[in-house]
Amino acid sequence: MLTWLMENMATIIISVVLVFVTAAIIVSMIRGKRKGKSSCGCGCAGCAMNGACHPAKPETLRKKGLKDKDFDIHNSSS
Repeated sequence: MLTWLMENMATIIISVVLVFVTAAIIVSMIRGKRKGKSSCGCGCAGCAMNGACHPAKPETLRKKGLKDKDFDIHNSSS
């Protein structure tokens, strides 16, 4: 058993490092998603699809004096 471990030490170390890096990336993505960050990293201000990806919350629309139906991306009346 010890011989096998010594023969495969490099593979074992690289595999462990890759598992930790992958786990760190996943944890970072989950934390970012919980904070409301974009997954692409560039933000939504310049994106052509910003209204479809993250629609405005109804309370935000009401504060601006707009109606919910004005920004309903699923509304087929237009």
